[in-house]
Amino acid sequence: MKQVASVVITVLLVASAGIAQGTGTGTTGTRGKKSGSSLPNVSAQLSQMQQSIDAQQQQIQQLMQQLQSRDQQIQQLQQQMNQVQSTANQAQQKADTAVSQSTQQKQDVVAVRSDVTDLKDTVTNTALAMQETQKTVNESPLALRIKGITLTPGGFLAAETVWRQRGLASDVNTPFNSIPLPGSSQSSLSEFFASGRQSRISLLAEGKLKDAKLTGYYETDFLSAGVTSNNNESNSYTNRQRQVWGQAALHGWSFTGGQMWSLVTETRKGVDNRTEAVPMTIDAQYHVGFSWARQYGFRVAKDFGDKVWLAFAVENPQTTFTAHGNASNFLLGAPGTGGGLYNPTANYSFNSAPDIIAKAAFEPGWGHYEVFGVVSQFRDRVFPNATAATPSAAGAFNDARVGGGIGANARGSLFHKHVDVGLHFLGGDGVGRYGTTGLPDATVRPDGTLALVRAYQALGTLEWHSVKWDIYTNAGGEYAGRTAYLNSAGKGVGYGSTLFSNAGCSTETPPGSNGFTPGALTNCTGDTRNIIQGTLGFWYRFYKGPKGTVQWGPQYSYVVRNIWSGTGGGGPSGIENMFFTSFRYYLP
Repeated sequence: MKQVASVVITVLLVASAGIAQGTGTGTTGTRGKKSGSSLPNVSAQLSQMQQSIDAQQQQIQQLMQQLQSRDQQIQQLQQQMNQVQSTANQAQQKADTAVSQSTQQKQDVVAVRSDVTDLKDTVTNTALAMQETQKTVNESPLALRIKGITLTPGGFLAAETVWRQRGLASDVNTPFNSIPLPGSSQSSLSEFFASGRQSRISLLAEGKLKDAKLTGYYETDFLSAGVTSNNNESNSYTNRQRQVWGQAALHGWSFTGGQMWSLVTETRKGVDNRTEAVPMTIDAQYHVGFSWARQYGFRVAKDFGDKVWLAFAVENPQTTFTAHGNASNFLLGAPGTGGGLYNPTANYSFNSAPDIIAKAAFEPGWGHYEVFGVVSQFRDRVFPNATAATPSAAGAFNDARVGGGIGANARGSLFHKHVDVGLHFLGGDGVGRYGTTGLPDATVRPDGTLALVRAYQALGTLEWHSVKWDIYTNAGGEYAGRTAYLNSAGKGVGYGSTLFSNAGCSTETPPGSNGFTPGALTNCTGDTRNIIQGTLGFWYRFYKGPKGTVQWGPQYSYVVRNIWSGTGGGGPSGIENMFFTSFRYYLP
């Protein structure tokens, strides 16, 4: 704008000068020629001035346009600045809001963390309270805690009956290898007994260290008889030891020692004690084909991820023995010594070493599977001159044999664990005593050395379970092979000889004096070839809850005992039908 004003003032001054000069010229022209000659110069100057003015006007116009363009640019810049300022203000507001929110969030995070910490403490305290409550519920009012040790009583009280078609003079445990043959007087007499002797008492003690769990277990019943026990009036039967053992478990290892179920016995979970897969029968001798023992053992087991278990045990040995027609040229053991706290009416073999048992158990996702092996050492003392014209112990020596067997178990659940299916097998030389029928481990050759009896045991189980019902059926068998020899006189000795007489197995004989001595069969020396049993039964629970369990059940069993064929009558059979009932109250 200042440039425009300068240009305008210049133009006015020039014009004023031109007018003044024109006036002076006219006056001069009246004087003479000299004044007239100056007019062209003035015109030329005016023309130049006009051109200059035009040029200046163009410049002014250009400057005006530039000024307008700059004013537009300035306005645009001002608008952009206003937008930037507005954006900056908005950003500042957002920043302030974000800072405020961040501060609030930090405060909220601190508050939430505090709430989470309080919640964790509350949950932990609640969980601990629930655990204590659950312990109280699970342990029942009978559980006691003493110095960090939990003592839990257990067991059941039983009222049971048994009816047998053929008399065995036995309580609710059946001596399967004594099933009467057709000629026995017991075959014509049934029997009924009622008993509470299978009632069981147990005590479980559990304590926890930092890295280990300690467990002790005691279990007892009354299926034992003293010299004064009878059914006449008081029925005072003695208490007996079933299980007494202690265990230390840490880092997947467990060490167990005492009297317990043999490692031969099938388990339902790993190789854990107190998970034995015992048949659901009322019969306290369980079922034919079931392999088991309860005896001293020291067991070491390792758990590999709750999928695979390996176990090794040393257990108390014993030789069950049968022989017919042998000379008295051998010695296996002796009756128990009263002073040594053994039963003087039972025989104890002189064992050279414990039984050794190893087992592997698998639970791959469905089912429970086991493979195991048993190694047993047998020994007797042989007297070569015991049969000489002048018997003597000269030349006596010890004869040792190694026996054993291999077994397998498989068990699985179907239909949402309502149905359980189980299979068991054990076979080998000298494993007869691990079968529930008690078939022999060994017999004797004519020279007095031991001969091990080949044995097989097999059992199949099928069980159906619901809230109120357990229905079961079992089928099993046990076999003892012929182990027979000829002596120097050409007569059969050993076990199951074809020369043994069965001629009198179907002929009844008169009883002995006093009315309680059945007549012994004559000319009936056959040995048991196999025993087969089928069982069907169920349990119905009237109540199961915090106060314990009340249940009732019947059991029916059909048993066949087959004898090895011999002279004069082939192989006879003894058949037994049995019916049991049981009413039990289990401690909670």
